[in-house]
Amino acid sequence: MAAPEKKRALDLKRKNDDSGDRGEDVTSEDSSNDEKNYESFRNEVIQVDFEGRNPIDSDFHGIKQLLSQLFLKAHLNLSELTNIIINQNYVGSVIKQSERDDGNESDDEEDYDANQVFGITTVINLTDKQKLECVQQLRTLLLELCIEHGSDEVVGFVRSLLSNDNKPLGLLLNERFVNIPAQIAVPMLKSLGTEIKRATEKKMAFDFSYFVLICKLYKTDLKSKKKNTKKNKKPTEEIVWSNPEEEIIDQEAEVSFEFSVEKESDSGLSGLWKESDDELTPLRRVLIIPASKFDEIVHKIEQEVTA
Repeated sequence: MAAPEKKRALDLKRKNDDSGDRGEDVTSEDSSNDEKNYESFRNEVIQVDFEGRNPIDSDFHGIKQLLSQLFLKAHLNLSELTNIIINQNYVGSVIKQSERDDGNESDDEEDYDANQVFGITTVINLTDKQKLECVQQLRTLLLELCIEHGSDEVVGFVRSLLSNDNKPLGLLLNERFVNIPAQIAVPMLKSLGTEIKRATEKKMAFDFSYFVLICKLYKTDLKSKKKNTKKNKKPTEEIVWSNPEEEIIDQEAEVSFEFSVEKESDSGLSGLWKESDDELTPLRRVLIIPASKFDEIVHKIEQEVTA
């Protein structure tokens, strides 16, 4: 039986400065007008209330879409992975827009979709569920990427972790639309921590030793940056985190490695860019963190994003 639906009002302001997914080509004739209006556009604030809810069957396509933007073209059975998330809905939450109940209609209500999933925060047991196809694929992918992109020390650590069933490994999923503020991560991660503890007390398979988190980030292309840098000034690499709170998690990681996904379709960051802007290379950084640090990390995130 599914757990009763939970709701947590998150009441966040969503800014539009990252949400310029325009869908059409911008011609040179239009671009000057676009640039003139860009500053006023990016400062526009739309009040949107979000809430965390248990994943349900109707969330299938929304969750799968979020997984697709994380894993891109990786050989994974995302349908099976999505079903796992929905079936274990006593742990983890999806982000949805709160339904208006004040009796006042607005133009925005025409765009309201009760099934729209804006984010997912949950954990999958990669040790206990390793007989499932998608979990086997995730374990294989993790090891293959580690061998290709990690140091010998990291490879040894990952091999040892995957071969030791006495140290359960959880895949931490923290995925959402790029224009939703980092503040939303605090109640989502806090709730996840509480649910993990509750499930563990009931002797369910959520007593993890480590979490693995795959982060989306972007780095400036140094070749492109060099063109836009003044003479005799050395260009510096800049990093943009899709989920800013994951930079804090990165600081607590026991091991990590990263790899480029430039050749794969990735629409994570979109918007109105000028020709002088530096090109960004999309990457994934894999973090492995001790589960014992989870509460401490969430506390640090809360301090940082609410400061």
